[in-house]
Parts: sequence; C-alpha cells; structure tokens
Amino acid sequence: MKVVILGAGKVGESLARNLSQDGYDISLVDLNKNKIDYLQDRLDVAAIVGHAAHPNSFKKSGADSETIVLAVTNNDEVNIAACQIAKAQFSVKKTICRFKDNTYLSCLDSFGENVIDIPISPENEVTSHLKDLIDHPGAEQIEEFADGKVKLVSVKVKKSGKLVDRALRTIEDDMPGIESYIPTIYRKGKPFIPNGDTIVKEGDEVYFVTANENVDAVVNEMRLEADPYSRVMIIGGGKIGFNLAQRLEDSYKVKIVESNEERCEEISRSLNKTIVLRGKGADQELLKNENIAQVDVFCALTNDDEANIMSSLLAKKLGATKTMVILNNPSYVNILPGFVDSCIAPHRLTVSSVLQYLRESDVAQDVILKMHSGAEALEGIVHANEYTSDYFGKSIKELPLPDEASIGAIVRKGNVIMPSSEVELCIEDHLIIFLSNKEKVKEVEKLFTKI
Repeated sequence: MKVVILGAGKVGESLARNLSQDGYDISLVDLNKNKIDYLQDRLDVAAIVGHAAHPNSFKKSGADSETIVLAVTNNDEVNIAACQIAKAQFSVKKTICRFKDNTYLSCLDSFGENVIDIPISPENEVTSHLKDLIDHPGAEQIEEFADGKVKLVSVKVKKSGKLVDRALRTIEDDMPGIESYIPTIYRKGKPFIPNGDTIVKEGDEVYFVTANENVDAVVNEMRLEADPYSRVMIIGGGKIGFNLAQRLEDSYKVKIVESNEERCEEISRSLNKTIVLRGKGADQELLKNENIAQVDVFCALTNDDEANIMSSLLAKKLGATKTMVILNNPSYVNILPGFVDSCIAPHRLTVSSVLQYLRESDVAQDVILKMHSGAEALEGIVHANEYTSDYFGKSIKELPLPDEASIGAIVRKGNVIMPSSEVELCIEDHLIIFLSNKEKVKEVEKLFTKI
C-alpha cells in the first residue's frame, strides 16, 4: 500500500518508522532537508524535500488513486490544504488529517465534500488518557476498547499488593464475581505470557483486561489500595491543560499554573471552579505556597519537555503524590520511569490512531503500547475466511495464534467475555489480542480478513 506522510516531525517520523517496518510503501515529505536526509539514511522510505501542500510534492511521491495521505504537519491549515490538493488533483484513496485546533472538527464539510476522510486530534486523546489515569489511581497505562466497555490496564506491582508472591489463579479467590484476564507480564523489561501458576513478583508490570467498571478492583489487587484523588495541579494552560481542567473541575479541586498573563485571564473566564495562578511550574515558592504536599496529582503539560521534567521532579520532592508529564521527545520516554510516575507521549497516541485506519483487515482498534518494545493491542472482528472457518464452534484457545500473541477478551453482541477453554469462537466476535512483537501483526490480522 502506498502511503504519503506529510511532515517529518515527531509524529511523521514515528509513523514512517512503524509503517515502513510493516511493509508499507512510504513517501515522506518535509521542507527540512537535513531532517529528510537523516531519516532517509535510517528508514526504508522515499524522502522528498518539498512543501506538504504543493502539487509538485505529490507528483514526486507518485500519489494516485490507491494512495493514502497522512497530513501530520504542525500546521492545521497546511494539513487541510494538502488534503484538498491530494483529493482534487490526484484523487487519492483516503486522507487522514491531524488537527491541533479542535474547533476545525465541527466544520469539516466547509473544506469540501469528502476532502478529509478521517480527522484525528491528539489533544483530545491525550486529555482523555490523562483523565483516565486520574480517575483510576494506581494505573500506569489505560487503553480503551469496544467503545469503552473493555479496558486494558498496566499496573506496576507494589510490595504491599495482595497478589505479590502468589499465583495468578488466586486472584479469583480475592475478587469473586469480578472477571479479568492477564495476557502478558513485563518482568525486568521483558514480556512473557503467564498462566495460572505464574507467581507475581514485586516490580512486575502486569497488563490486565477487564470490564470498565472493574478496573479499580483489579488495580488494588496489585497494589495497596489507594484513596481516590481529590486535588489536581496542572502546569500549563494550553489546549490540553485547559481541556483537562474543564473535564475535571466538577469532580476534583483543580489549580492551573500558567506563565502568560493574557492566557491566565482567558482561561479564568472560561472555567467555572478551577483556580488559575500566574507563574511557572518550577517555582519552588509558588508550589510551597499552594500546598504542593497536599496535591494528589501534579500534571506538567507545557510544550517544553525539559520544563515539564524539572517541575515534576521538584513537585515530587516537595511531596506531590503522583506526577504526570507530557513528553514530545521520544528519547526521554524510556529514561524517566522511576523519576516521574506517568509519561504521556502524544506521538504514540497519534500513531495508534492512524494505524487502525490503515489495516486492510477489519480492525476496530490498534494501540501501540510501548513504542520501542513492539507491544501492540488489536481489537478485530472475526469473519468467516480460509483461516477461521474450521474454528467456529470450537474453543477460542484452539485459534492458531503466534507464540507472542494472546487473547485478552472477547466482546460478543455487546457483552464482555474473558477467554477460557469453554468459550467457543463465533462469527463477528470482537477479539482483543495483545502482541508483544509487532512483527506478528500480519499473522493475527488473518483472523479479521473479509472474504
């Protein structure tokens, strides 16, 4: 499949890296020649120096009616114009357009009929991800499947957890009536698929799948039960900081710290209960004066990675219970665990959003869980085909999955079912499959291929 990626920033680079590994025919367009040359030397892509919205860039890429265009520059207007040109002059198959300004999402038709096939908004996804982590204390990562009915959650096992040094099968004794399934465990950075006899160790990163309403009960099994959060401090009053405060202020005591005076006044007028403070997140006196030691969640959400890191380290030192940061530089993501509680990488969420729309099989959701480890989770719909027909009516455990894959949950006619040898495969089952090796995605996708 031919894919043209417009913009070689963090998102464009991550997309090019992931899609080229999956065997897509990639052309990458950017005005920055140094960046283009750097990526061409390291990735299997056709790199083109040019403006994302210029017809010549599309000509050089070979765009045609079978091409998918990913417009992911940092400029919304350039992305829109690029989609218009791609459709009008090159009749491309599909356009996926990234928006930083959510207000554009309500007026897509004004750019032309069927010009933008799929809009994506990283800011919305980041905000939802942060809110999920705040709503569920103790969770390290939360991903949503089946329209929110199913959650895939990662938890770092604490010494105080009830399940430490016990076999996984005993979780059923502690939580009668609550169904969950653990498709994988990361131990010392390496994944393995557990069974009922697996002994849980302190420091394990456990991924579990359960219905949305059961998340907190399972998290508390892995750690000492945490009190619900009530006080949240947000550093940065940009789009994400503002949107998060807006979603939280009816249920939490929220403060925003913003350095720009005009922006402070603007968000103060727009929010109802949030306290808005002018200042910087790394101002020790300000944090002390605002009782940082009483803050349950400290969210550093500015556009400056270094400022986010430093303010979070300071907040933790001064007594904040949990720290969350946004990081745009992928190289920081792997070195901060242990210093910062949760690192949110917007480019990971954007890449995940795009991948589900590129799959040729019937994949409803495709989530990259760890950018550098190759872990993914897929939600796909099973169809009758040459790979599945012999397995309908048989145990779900008989499906021919690669060793690196495990079924986390089945959603059948809206009902969530945990996998077991008694569950039989049915047509149009939604399977949520965890993969520790993304190179095996094509094997798993066979289950979701339409005839």
